[in-house]
Amino acid sequence: MGELNKEVVDLVWKRPGSNGVSASLFRRWTQGLVFSETEHTALEQFEGGPCAVIAPIQVWTSPQTRQCITLHTNMKEEQKAALCSTLAEILEQACSTSSTTSFCLVTWRGGGVSLRNLERALWSPVLPLLCHPHQGKALRVFVCMHITLHSVCLHVTTFLFLSLQGIVNIRNEIEDTTEPLVDPVYGHGSQSLVNLLVTGHAVSNVWDGDRECSGMKLHGIHNQTSVGFLTLMESLRYCKVGAFLKSPKFPIWILGSETHLSVFFAKEMCLVAPESPSEQARRVFQTFDPEDNGFIPDSLLEEVMKALDLVSEPEYYVSLMKSKLDPEGLGIVLLAPFLLEFFPDQDTGIPDSFPVYHYNGLKQSNHNERVEYVQGTALVLGLEDPMVRTDDTPVKRCLQTKWPYIELLWNTDRSPSLN
Repeated sequence: MGELNKEVVDLVWKRPGSNGVSASLFRRWTQGLVFSETEHTALEQFEGGPCAVIAPIQVWTSPQTRQCITLHTNMKEEQKAALCSTLAEILEQACSTSSTTSFCLVTWRGGGVSLRNLERALWSPVLPLLCHPHQGKALRVFVCMHITLHSVCLHVTTFLFLSLQGIVNIRNEIEDTTEPLVDPVYGHGSQSLVNLLVTGHAVSNVWDGDRECSGMKLHGIHNQTSVGFLTLMESLRYCKVGAFLKSPKFPIWILGSETHLSVFFAKEMCLVAPESPSEQARRVFQTFDPEDNGFIPDSLLEEVMKALDLVSEPEYYVSLMKSKLDPEGLGIVLLAPFLLEFFPDQDTGIPDSFPVYHYNGLKQSNHNERVEYVQGTALVLGLEDPMVRTDDTPVKRCLQTKWPYIELLWNTDRSPSLN
């Protein structure tokens, strides 16, 4: 089992030729999964780094997906039950999406969690039957026993190892196998780690499906996810998040900044209803605009129209639409006029305003260092609505990658922090 331990430790912490992480960085990742005293379903993060594990756990512990824990004598038991259920769901998802027929879960031999005893962890084999849905109860029992063993304070690092099912699968899904799941210099979790905990697959990208690049297959997201992911990096045009992560099954999104992960959620299920024809048209149009310029060459208009079943007489109709959508003969077709031409005044089913909530687990990023949900109201405007200018914060710019005309009115004196 020693070779397996080394392989797992290298996968998480070490670049080839490096000595791994420093003791201070490793200490950040060994914090417990602890609930806030002021928001009893919110997990606290003490220092930067482990948000790549804490945020994916939080999305399933928030009031939107789990009944809110009330303050009474059994509160700690209810918190433990919610945490057990959440962690088991993440592990079950990893099992159900893996083609591996056997799995291992890691537990500590005893004593404190440290670099010294990291590679001497005891691996406990779990029966292949755990990958079947009817065996999920056994996995939940194991997780609950482990949390009880650690006095409810399960270490982030311990759960990280618990979720590394099917090491070979993870190696095959990660694009650059020389990059560990945790950056050994800055301590942040990789996109592969976030995707593993959110989707069950450790792919390195956030677009829909796979792409070919210089003969390499780059893996993306293949199915609609239960919870979503949006990132400020898309507003800065460093990446493009696909529809599977932007439109999840539940109205909960992990928000990514350059250095941190937080959570945004609402209670309006219509926010994640099946996409309308105009939303489908926007998505299809953007597949022909990979650099997100907001326009396509007019030579691609026919292909876009065919993909949306808008072409009946290609030679005449496409030519007419080119003239109408590009009256100045610039050779481009803009997204907004395209949508207005083919999908005018279409009701998306999204209300004009709805309550929203934001969670940031870092104490120092919250008002008075009290980890609490920040409540506000979202306004979703249309292309021709009068401009209502609110804040211009990273949270808003991140959300604009899904709702381009969203405005946010928070119930607090200051907007919540994305960092």
